[in-house]
Amino acid sequence: MPGKKSFIGIICLSLTYAACKVPELTGKTASKEVPASYNNTQDSTNTAQIKWKEYFTDPHLAALIDTALKNNQELNITLQEIEIARNEVRAKKGEYLPSVGLRAGAGLDKVGRYTNIGALEETTEIKPGKEMPDPLPDYLLGVYANWEVDIWHKLHNAKKAAVARYLSTVEGRNFVITNLVAEVANSYYELLALDNQLEIVKKNMEIQQNALDIVKLEKEATRVTELAVRKFEAEVLKTQSLQYDIQQKITETENRINFLLARYPQPVPRDGQHFDELVPASIHAGLPSQLLANRPDIKQAELALAAAQLDIKVAKAQFYPSLGISAAFGYNAFNPGYLLRTPESMLYSVAGELVAPLVNRNAIKATYYSANAKQLQAVYNYERTILNAYVEVANQLAKINNLEKSYDLKSRQVAALTQSITISNDLFKSARADYMEVLMTQRDALESKFELIETKKQQLNAMVNIYQALGGGWN
Repeated sequence: MPGKKSFIGIICLSLTYAACKVPELTGKTASKEVPASYNNTQDSTNTAQIKWKEYFTDPHLAALIDTALKNNQELNITLQEIEIARNEVRAKKGEYLPSVGLRAGAGLDKVGRYTNIGALEETTEIKPGKEMPDPLPDYLLGVYANWEVDIWHKLHNAKKAAVARYLSTVEGRNFVITNLVAEVANSYYELLALDNQLEIVKKNMEIQQNALDIVKLEKEATRVTELAVRKFEAEVLKTQSLQYDIQQKITETENRINFLLARYPQPVPRDGQHFDELVPASIHAGLPSQLLANRPDIKQAELALAAAQLDIKVAKAQFYPSLGISAAFGYNAFNPGYLLRTPESMLYSVAGELVAPLVNRNAIKATYYSANAKQLQAVYNYERTILNAYVEVANQLAKINNLEKSYDLKSRQVAALTQSITISNDLFKSARADYMEVLMTQRDALESKFELIETKKQQLNAMVNIYQALGGGWN
């Protein structure tokens, strides 16, 4: 038997964030303690409990998500993985139940005359004056059963491990749903942002074209040189080129959404006219302990850990003797006419055997050691998944707060630069500003509007990502 240090004890799977001590193969102890709250807040209200149809109120987005949940190939692949795991449970359940079968057969047997059996058959009469047939037919009809008595719960634990893995695949499906909902929503908001950037580019092209017309008039009046005209023309051409870059991004984003919805490229319905007025939903992060119930990836890792622990018990039971019982009942005769005669043609048997490994148990030891190592892997994965979930929530909460402040400042910046365009044009007309100042003002205004839209998109993405991080979207 392996030493005591080779066996990993029961891993605590409590639904709290209390310290969890995990015995390792080396005998050392690891403990992890997660904070009991986010930013010292104790509000237990959790946004993850809201259904996605109530969280995403845009009807176009809701329709896209609903279609994705019906058609997405990755989700359908995951559903088949669940079916595979369910069949594995059935297989394991069948292993610790008796197997019963029906046997029917017919044969012909001819032995040598000068053998002990041949000599006996030669001198044996079935009835007075009727010799044994030569060759000898053989007909059989019976029922047989085999059963391994699960005295060490090896088969029972194997079935429980299969159940845990089945439940793990169900949580895996929920995790796929959470990610799918978030990916569709993020792509949708990116599409709205690109639409608004394209609209800004078109409006800016009009402003720049008007400025170019003014510069041409100023050149005719010999107040500026040809250089100024060329500079403004180059700026107009640059902006015109920018719109095609945005249109390409729109096409790619639309096709990304279509791929998630498992359909070929087609226009994506949307309404981005009031994009700048969209306000991210208010977020309630709740308590970190709620992540264990809300996040499918944490529950999936927990179930994988439970299955790994059961695998150790199964591997350990391989060292112990196994008890098998076999039985048979039926009829056997050399002539079909005698086959169902009772009790003359009736046969039955009952046998039991106890088998234990004696020599060369290295394969069993290797399986046992591997099961220990896999459980330790599952422990680390469980801890890592919890840590990752907490970090994701903390990052998104900080991002939401910082983006709110950033958007307010960028809005004021855009307002100031928008006013400066008119001012710079007026100053240029009165020869109180250089044409480069007009160009730089227009360029800064365009960049600031782009940055404002990008910040709004990041705000909406953060709203989606915190919902995903908290474990929302699958329930």
